[in-house]
Amino acid sequence: MTVTDTTTRPASPAAGPVPVPSATHWTPRLRGVLGVLCAVLFLDALDVSMVGVALPSIGTELNLSTTSLQWIVNGYVLGYGGLLLLGGRVADLLGRRRIFLIALAAFAAASLLGGLVDDGTLLIATRFVKGLAAAFTAPTALSILTTTFPEGPARNRALSIFSVFGASGYSSGLVMGGLLTGLGWRWTFLIPVPIAIAALTAGLALIPRDRPAAEGGHDLLGAATLTGGMMLAVYTVVSAPDRGWTDPVTLGSALVAVLLLAGFVAAESRVRHPLIRLGILRTGALVRANLSMVALFGSYLSFQFMMTLYLQGTLGWSPLRMALALLPAGLLVAVGSPFVGRLIDRYGSQRLILAAMASLGLGYLWFLTTAGSAPHYLATVLPTMLLLGGGFAFGFSSITAQATQGIRDSEQGLASGLVQTSGQVGAALVLAGVTALVTGGSGGRGFGPYHPGVNLVTGVALVGLALNLAAVLSRPRGSHRA
Repeated sequence: MTVTDTTTRPASPAAGPVPVPSATHWTPRLRGVLGVLCAVLFLDALDVSMVGVALPSIGTELNLSTTSLQWIVNGYVLGYGGLLLLGGRVADLLGRRRIFLIALAAFAAASLLGGLVDDGTLLIATRFVKGLAAAFTAPTALSILTTTFPEGPARNRALSIFSVFGASGYSSGLVMGGLLTGLGWRWTFLIPVPIAIAALTAGLALIPRDRPAAEGGHDLLGAATLTGGMMLAVYTVVSAPDRGWTDPVTLGSALVAVLLLAGFVAAESRVRHPLIRLGILRTGALVRANLSMVALFGSYLSFQFMMTLYLQGTLGWSPLRMALALLPAGLLVAVGSPFVGRLIDRYGSQRLILAAMASLGLGYLWFLTTAGSAPHYLATVLPTMLLLGGGFAFGFSSITAQATQGIRDSEQGLASGLVQTSGQVGAALVLAGVTALVTGGSGGRGFGPYHPGVNLVTGVALVGLALNLAAVLSRPRGSHRA
């Protein structure tokens, strides 16, 4: 029997009341809102993976050096990681719908411009703008989801569906990037434009208006120090492998980033209405979720980065063959994520995060022990991708659910921004370490310079496993459910 929940949540007068969904019945409008949010996550993931596959062709046509070429990726990371935390909080303060739609329009415009330019510097600039836009759309989409779907089965189910589209976007981008690069790398920039315009049009019609927060929007010093500190911190991390960790510019930017972030903490503890309430960091589950996201994203994305270089550069695989080799991980996330919500309801997010970290650690260990100098696809690569896909499928939704559980609606954007910032900054940190090990040329055994890099991502995943194992073992018996 279908159960209809007629409870309503207040919204703005123009939008009228918004029905609160039950676990068993969602209205067509609620499904439409979730569809818009999923489309934007799909678009973000699609864009990142497509451009990654097209990098060699971009470098050849625009005559870009390897150092310049890496900034097509790092420019996006700089804008995205630098403003993610601020983006989520700004949406809380100024209105989620407004910020989401403005940022989505900017993303579409930057995509169009990136597909038309003929100058490498301008192309990098468009990537930076797209990163800035995504820093607002990503946490805002998640906070719209968590404030639309109440904590419990309805939210867990929505988060599972949300994760499917992220994985599908990344997997589709690998294959589409391999195919479109053959037609011309510009198509990897232009394809996202109609998707963004369609999502923008649907969002205007479906996403209900929300009231900005009544207070907390006048902390200009906090906004300035947070933005400057985060952008400098991300810049330091992504540029250090090329400059060197002991280079004066690297050390200087790291020092200034630390000072700015220290100034931000000092400012937030003194102003009446802080941009970010520091007390939220006293929530143990939220802190643990953020550290788990560092381990998940840092190890997973860094490993895929190495496999892209290893399979194409060392083994001589074509871009399409390489993309198909990595595809099973994304497909498993897409297939498995719809069931994660039910598992969270039954076992709690903490135990699923533990299972995710165990699957990731086992996948990296399997690759280390079976790869040799030329890994066999069926014996090494495929099992590794399946274990990593299972780990990500369990991990992303469960970590996100844990990070937003018990957080009041007025701070959902902040909690969403925190956990996504942890993932991006964690990925940048681990990838910087992996890049230093790979370019250093150390480790002649096994699969050459990539061996130490895989050792590093394995260690990161195992630290995440230990953190969550300790949390599960320290809980009283029978209290595992969130």
